[in-house]
Amino acid sequence: MNRKVLLFAPAAFSLAETSRMVEIAKGVARDPVASQRFEIRFISEGGDFESLIEDNHFPLERVEPRLTPEKIAHVFAVNDEEKFAPTYSGAEMIEKVAGDLVVLDRLNPVAVVTGSYLSMPLSCRLRGIPVVWAVQSTWLPGFFATGAGTTDDLRPPALKRLIDALLYPLFRAWMWYGFIHPVNQAALHYRVPGFRPVLSFFHGHTSLVAEPPGFTDIPLPEDHSHIGALLPTGEFSLPPQVDALPHDRPLIYFAMGSSGVGHVVADLLESFRDTPYQVVAPVKALIADQHVDVPPNVLVTDWLPALEMNRRADLTLIHGGIGTVLTAALAGRPVVGVGMQPEQVANISCLVRKGFARRVGKSRNRTRLVSEVQSAIAKLLADDTARERAAAYAESIKDWADGSARAAALLVERYG
Repeated sequence: MNRKVLLFAPAAFSLAETSRMVEIAKGVARDPVASQRFEIRFISEGGDFESLIEDNHFPLERVEPRLTPEKIAHVFAVNDEEKFAPTYSGAEMIEKVAGDLVVLDRLNPVAVVTGSYLSMPLSCRLRGIPVVWAVQSTWLPGFFATGAGTTDDLRPPALKRLIDALLYPLFRAWMWYGFIHPVNQAALHYRVPGFRPVLSFFHGHTSLVAEPPGFTDIPLPEDHSHIGALLPTGEFSLPPQVDALPHDRPLIYFAMGSSGVGHVVADLLESFRDTPYQVVAPVKALIADQHVDVPPNVLVTDWLPALEMNRRADLTLIHGGIGTVLTAALAGRPVVGVGMQPEQVANISCLVRKGFARRVGKSRNRTRLVSEVQSAIAKLLADDTARERAAAYAESIKDWADGSARAAALLVERYG
C-alpha cells in the first residue's frame, strides 16, 4: 500500500514548536498502523532547531526563501511585545507562500501539521489541503474574551467584565497587526478569502489540543481533541555539572525556552546574587548578546532534559510556554511565571488558578521586576499548601504526560 505524505511544518526557530512537531511525528512512527499509512516529511523555512528534526532522522524540505537571523529576531521581538510591528510585510508573505507551494505541489500531502508556521494555513487553503493545528486551549477566543487569567483578581465582578471587554479587542488588534494582516494581504494577492475574524486563522480541519482536560475551563470547539502534553523526549542530556551541585539549599530551575527576552533573562539571572538558592538555568542561547555578571550560585547551561530537571528542583521559574508550564505541572512543582507575551501569561494563569503558581508581569522597571520575582519565589518555597496542590495536580494528569500516541491515533482516524 502506498503511504500518504503527512507533512509537518514547524517554526524551526522555536524549540517548543519544533519539539512538539517532532514528538507527534515520533508518535506516528511508533504507531504500527500510522507508520504504515503515513510517510513523514518536514518542511522548514529556517531556524536553529532544524537539527532537532534531522537528528531524529526525519526527511526535511528546506523551503525558500530562508529566514535570516535578523528576521527571526524580529519575529521573536514582535511575539514578545518588544516591538509593535508586523512580523512580515505583505510582499514577504507572498514570497513565503510561493515557496511553500513548490513543496506542497511536489509532495501532495494528505494533511499538514503545524503550530505557528505563519504562511502555511494560506498555502494549504490555496491547494485544498487540510491543516492540523497543535494548539492549547489558552489560544481559544473564549479564554481571551474572559481576560485570559490576567483579570482574575479584579473585584467586583462587574469591573472584571468591563476590563475583559476592553482587553479582548486590544489582543485581537495586536494579533491582526502583527501576524494575520500580512497573511491576508497575501490572500488578496492570490485571490482567495483571508482569515476573518482574526482568530479564525487558528481553526483548522483538526486541532490537537496539547494539554490534559481541565487545564482551562473553556469548552473545546468541534474538531478539537485533548491529546495531552507534547514534551521533548531524549533530545538533551544532563551535564555532569548538574549532578555535582550541592544539595544544601533550595534548587531553582530557571527556564525561558527559546523565546525568552534576553534583557529580562539577564536581569533575573543577576537577581539571584546573594540569595540562599542554587539555580540551574538553560538560558545560554538567550543571553549570548547580553553582558551578564552571572552569580556564583547560578549555573548557566545549554538545553537540558526539562522534566528531569523540574523533578530535581524545589521550584520552577519559567516564561510560561505551554511546554514549560506542563513540564512543571507534571513534575508537581510550584511555579513562578514571567510571561513574555499574552499566550504565556494565559498559560501561567491556569496554574495560578490551581493554587500552586504566582504570576509576575514582565516590567521594564528592572528593580520592580526582580523584587516581585524574588518575593514570589520566597513565598512559594514557604507555602506547604502550594506544594501539596502541585503534587496533587501532577498525580491527576499523569496519564496525559505523552500526547504523541493520541495524536497518531487521531491522524489515522481522520487522514489514514
